[in-house]
Amino acid sequence: MAKHNCSQCKIRAKYDKNPKSFLGRLWRWHIGFCPGWKAYFNSLSEEEREGLRIKYNIKK
Repeated sequence: MAKHNCSQCKIRAKYDKNPKSFLGRLWRWHIGFCPGWKAYFNSLSEEEREGLRIKYNIKK
């Protein structure tokens, strides 16, 4: 399986720096359907997933 670079994504960093920026909003919209993000997210431990759910307001 290919390794996911979601933790080092430059567009994700833009969201973290300024969530209201165009690229930040685009990234947030994109993770709603991105198969790579979903695979990355599911590869994390439950604690890490919960942290991301809180940080990015992701519903279960």
